[in-house]
Amino acid sequence: MAFIDRLLNLPQLLKKKSFFLFGPRGVGKSLLIARTLKDQAVMINLLRPETYLRLSTHPDQLREMIYASPQAQTKLVVIDEIQKIPLLLDEVHRLIEEEQYTVLMTGSSARKLRQGGVNLLAGRARIASLFPLSEA
Repeated sequence: MAFIDRLLNLPQLLKKKSFFLFGPRGVGKSLLIARTLKDQAVMINLLRPETYLRLSTHPDQLREMIYASPQAQTKLVVIDEIQKIPLLLDEVHRLIEEEQYTVLMTGSSARKLRQGGVNLLAGRARIASLFPLSEA
């Protein structure tokens, strides 16, 4: 499958503020992040069973996982599929406020997060969307 460059400039957006990147499954959110932020960020992938199990039972261990990463000094964290563990948003809030981390969170379901009544980081994170491409 060929990669199609997008106009969404992740490094530029992340200079300003943390944000959510939402979009339907399969539009290329994870691929875009992997290609643009390759070794520049701590990557937390909640699709990995061991990561999901660890953080779903102990969300407070997010900080330990970040500190253990060689990229921790960049103060940039990517959490892929954040809607799988909404409780992590409280920990993300703390990282942004107390430790000045910039966090990019991806997900396919903003609705699931909103319906769960979780902390959506009001004023601390913006929202960007990635839409599918179509051919006419």
